[in-house]
Amino acid sequence: MALLQSRVLEGFLSTRPGGLRVAAGRAGVVAENAPRPAMPVRRLQRRSYASAQVTRLTEGWTTVNHSANTELHAAVDILRARARQLARDNDYAKKYLSLVAVNVVGATGFARQARVVDANGQPDALANAAIEAAHARWAAACDATGRGSLRTLCRTMVITAARDGEILLRFVRGAAAGNPFGLALQLLDVDRLDTQFNRPAGDGLPAVRLGVEIDTYGRPLAYWLRHRHPGDLYDATGAQRADVRTRVPAEDIVHAFQRDRPEQLRGVTWMHAAMGRLHNQGGYEEAALVAARVGASKMGFFTRPPGDDGEEIADSKDAADELYTEVDPGAFGLLPDGYQFQAFNPDYPSAMYADFVKANLRGAASGLNVAYHALANDLEGVNFSSIRSGTLEERDAWQADQEWFIEDVLERIDAEWLPSALAFGQVTLPNGSALPLARLDKFRPHNWVGRRWEWVDPLKDIQADIEALDADLQSPQRVAAKLGRDYEDILAEIKAAQDLRTRLGLPERPLPKPAAPAAATPT
Repeated sequence: MALLQSRVLEGFLSTRPGGLRVAAGRAGVVAENAPRPAMPVRRLQRRSYASAQVTRLTEGWTTVNHSANTELHAAVDILRARARQLARDNDYAKKYLSLVAVNVVGATGFARQARVVDANGQPDALANAAIEAAHARWAAACDATGRGSLRTLCRTMVITAARDGEILLRFVRGAAAGNPFGLALQLLDVDRLDTQFNRPAGDGLPAVRLGVEIDTYGRPLAYWLRHRHPGDLYDATGAQRADVRTRVPAEDIVHAFQRDRPEQLRGVTWMHAAMGRLHNQGGYEEAALVAARVGASKMGFFTRPPGDDGEEIADSKDAADELYTEVDPGAFGLLPDGYQFQAFNPDYPSAMYADFVKANLRGAASGLNVAYHALANDLEGVNFSSIRSGTLEERDAWQADQEWFIEDVLERIDAEWLPSALAFGQVTLPNGSALPLARLDKFRPHNWVGRRWEWVDPLKDIQADIEALDADLQSPQRVAAKLGRDYEDILAEIKAAQDLRTRLGLPERPLPKPAAPAAATPT
């Protein structure tokens, strides 16, 4: 009986804070200070997540956590070099970067629309027009090198972000800008930001991680830039050596990248998840192409009879005794006595080649977050429903990239441009007077309109917008924004068209007839 009570008490034992063990049973409450033995790790893992178990099938799967910056310190330069090599030599990597530029920036780039209002809440049309005209003039010559416009800079920046993972832009102010606005943009190679330069905080100096000087909250204070690119051809001396760095304050630098983890200080190429597939795909296709060329050549081998060491042929001066190692179309030759020809006719690439390439590219497209048919230029087996679903999902991803670029790059540029343009008197009204810098806060409101896409099914999509407008579920401004247009500009163009028809003596275009109401269904 005592043994039974002991086993009952042992079954009710539980551990309490402080190592106190409490048990309840028929014999009352028993307490002792001895802690329970810890559960073995492997037994605990079996009761945890399956993906956390360490077995022979997961032996090579990492179990160590590092900070984002520690991982970047070891890998970011290598990833950037390999991504650039793929961008140069790999067809699909080149196509992906083209998709990024076309869909994020587009043919006309981002349009800045001023939204200045008066005290009564009405739009200040004169100020809006003056600001937009001044921005268009500056955007045409904002490159510090004098080689491009804001649109071309934006195209280069998004390609750089996708390939290198980061954008590094420097503001050039004052007379050095080379334009009347006192502000220019210098796009720098991200290799100028030294990943290997790190310094702990101490002696009154802030920490430097991966070339970025930060405060205790991780806020960038400055960027340590190399004087020149470390891969330049010429050898510099003195202050122009690549290992000589200059501290540039953070207010003079736009350092933009998409953050994947908290406390991340540097960016990683957008292609990192698909780079392995793309590299192996290129090697596989090259090997298949060589094998196909070999198979098409239908070459073969010369074989000697058993026991023949070939010395007689090697020592022979007679051309007729030489082995044929090249083949010309329609040419036949004689083999030396005793030698035979063994044909080599490989049957490759096999029928599985196309399926393997397609499956591999589907995985790469997922890693790049683009539609497979867009990356591979493959519309085989695509129907309207599938291409519509894939295209709409892809467009949502492109719009997310556009919003990131607007928030991290264009808004930062605009915060520098408008004060400089007002201070240099470059925003003028039709009467020649300049807008005052003292009213900067009034002139700041604006928005950006990026590239938009044609409807996948124009008739249905336009009809849906019309019905939403009729039901007061949508505004004309939002419908126009879906097309990448400004509703005020559309109305101004319509008014100009009507005035032109009147001036030429043409009748005004009739308003569209309202749709007839649907007939009531008899009950």
